[in-house]
Amino acid sequence: MEPPVYATLRLKTAYEFEPVPDGVDPKLIKGGQANLWTEQVYNMRHEGYMVWPRAFAIAEAVWSPKEKRNWNSFVPRVEKQFERFDIAEKKYATSVYDPIFKATKNANNEVVVEMGTEIEGLDIYYSFDNSFPDKFYPRYKEPLIVPKDASNLRVITYRNGKPLGRMVTMPVTELKKRAERKGSSGN
Repeated sequence: MEPPVYATLRLKTAYEFEPVPDGVDPKLIKGGQANLWTEQVYNMRHEGYMVWPRAFAIAEAVWSPKEKRNWNSFVPRVEKQFERFDIAEKKYATSVYDPIFKATKNANNEVVVEMGTEIEGLDIYYSFDNSFPDKFYPRYKEPLIVPKDASNLRVITYRNGKPLGRMVTMPVTELKKRAERKGSSGN
């Protein structure tokens, strides 16, 4: 899992990195660099998890002109690398499949949760009853009102009937904090 300092650096955010500042001639840029600060990385397997697939995103941002980059063509290429990592038994982050949560309050002061994903074509299944959802649980279709007695929102993403993402547990206390911050988004 990403340490808190990296938790908000989604793959799409890394992909959208623009290495050439406005007004600078790209010919003057000789290269790029991406750092991983390892004070919260405990071993080499965790290092692999933190680097991949973000390194692919940064590499494409550095090597490709902005007008030639396309997120929707990047995603399947990255997923192809996931297959290679699986065969090689290399650890990598699948957080690109994790839902993005947005919490607000409605007129009745109830917490309302909206969820989305970075990539298209994923179904989000959820539970508020502390069970572990799968494709037989409710599928997210519209904003949800958090039940008063709920302590956690658990979610998982699927594509074509197969789980892709990790089981994510979002404490209701965190959703309430985000709702107080006027609809803050995040993992």
